[in-house]
Amino acid sequence: MRSEFLEVTKPNRALEYSKMAPLSNPKTPQPDLSQAASLSASHPWPGQWKNYRLYLLISLVLLVPCFWHARIEAGDLGSHVYNAWLAQLVQQGRAPGVYTVWQWDNILFDLMLSFFGKAFGLVAAEKIAVSIGALIFFWGLFAFMRAVSGKSPWLLTPCIAMLSYSYIFHMGFMNYYLSLGLASIGLALVWPARKSGLIAGALLAPFMLLAHPLGFLWFLGTTAYRLLWCHLPGARKLVLPATAMVILVGAREFVAHHHGYEVEWRETPIWELNGADQFHVFGYRYVWFTIAMAAFVLAASAIAFFGEAQRLRFWKERRLILELYFISFCATALLPENLHTDPTGGWIGALVTRLTLISAMLAFCWLASLPIRSWHLAFSVICAVVFFTFIYQDTGFLNRMEASTRRITQQLPFGTRTLSTIFAPNDYRTIYLHIPDRACIGHCFLVSNYEPSTRQFRVRVQQGSRVVAASDDDSEDMQSGTYDVEDEDLPLKQIYQCQATDLTKICIRDLAEDEKNGRLGYHPITNPFFSQDP
Repeated sequence: MRSEFLEVTKPNRALEYSKMAPLSNPKTPQPDLSQAASLSASHPWPGQWKNYRLYLLISLVLLVPCFWHARIEAGDLGSHVYNAWLAQLVQQGRAPGVYTVWQWDNILFDLMLSFFGKAFGLVAAEKIAVSIGALIFFWGLFAFMRAVSGKSPWLLTPCIAMLSYSYIFHMGFMNYYLSLGLASIGLALVWPARKSGLIAGALLAPFMLLAHPLGFLWFLGTTAYRLLWCHLPGARKLVLPATAMVILVGAREFVAHHHGYEVEWRETPIWELNGADQFHVFGYRYVWFTIAMAAFVLAASAIAFFGEAQRLRFWKERRLILELYFISFCATALLPENLHTDPTGGWIGALVTRLTLISAMLAFCWLASLPIRSWHLAFSVICAVVFFTFIYQDTGFLNRMEASTRRITQQLPFGTRTLSTIFAPNDYRTIYLHIPDRACIGHCFLVSNYEPSTRQFRVRVQQGSRVVAASDDDSEDMQSGTYDVEDEDLPLKQIYQCQATDLTKICIRDLAEDEKNGRLGYHPITNPFFSQDP
């Protein structure tokens, strides 16, 4: 039985350009790509289910990074798992001053962790929940690309896999990541604009919100844009991008001039916020992937454009996806990186960094709309092999760091209060590492745990709790190493990197009154919170 994958490796120009070629009857209107995608995508899911072996094989390969080390090293993931353990202690009455609340957003991944944690333990729950999230994101984007382009992007699966394990994944923004995966599935369902798809997308929407509001808003906005775009005639379609720009500029002016808001703007040049930045995961060497992926999209677009006989039609048929990408790019250029709206709560952080993932997803939809060539697969495979080799090396380094931390925490009696200042190497894109979080499970309380004090997650803290800091400012100071230890904080221990030459070597010490918790140990030169002597 021939698979759909094999059928597309050799270009069939008659099939590729069937939607573009003039019809025999010149009076018959020729639909553009967005219309053709709706007609050709009789089902929003990729291909025919007779190729289930291919789906299964790709899914198994996709999940290898979730299992190649003892722990999945993905930034805030450690904090999610630690707080799932705290939620269990709350139910047992063993976490004084800590409580849980129900909320309608930013919670779905944590609910998954809790559910699987009760059934299989938190170690297995982490693997299961992250694996489900990766599969949802990968196949959701695959389905969205197919719905937009009208053909299954099998030759681009290595690139989709890279994006599935890009910066947002390794930052551990799991609720946001899961929300975008669900939103992609929803958009694949509603793209053909059929009643059944619209109903299915509407039923899926509450789960997007339960995961994260940004994915939910992206789904609603893109769905409305798609439906209105299909119904507005001719030049009236220009109302849509114009309206989107007015909303974005209005949002920027509102937050910039609101007296009660603290705003931090991204200093990166706007041309770097094109979506390719998502492939810059850890150190400087990942910058080459941002250049390679951007060059790949541009080269594939140029070759397709100059190979098209009717070049005006080339842009016209892809106008909708180009408009959506343009709006996403403008959002990253106009909106703030960090926003503080609640003086008693945490920041809305890394907004622009999150939104560039949407830009990357839309860029992949554009790429899928181009005529498929075998060199696309060759480039994707080579790039993916090098990318995941680097990912394996860097996550292995972080695993060794966590193993060293675990050897220390396993000796602590239950309830030991600790702070941590674990930093990334100087060339890493991020600064803080949530290495001690999982290592503390079953043994110590990480007082510097940031989630409860932000009031953005389901685990919350009351003032005066000995389990976790109740102040978001104190939590930030503790993580950066600039917290002034007070008498009422004691006894308190500090987990830190004791050798700048070997960051995997972790030590623990007792803190004293009136000292800064980050007085000793390794400090990255990129830490914005203190100079050479914290």
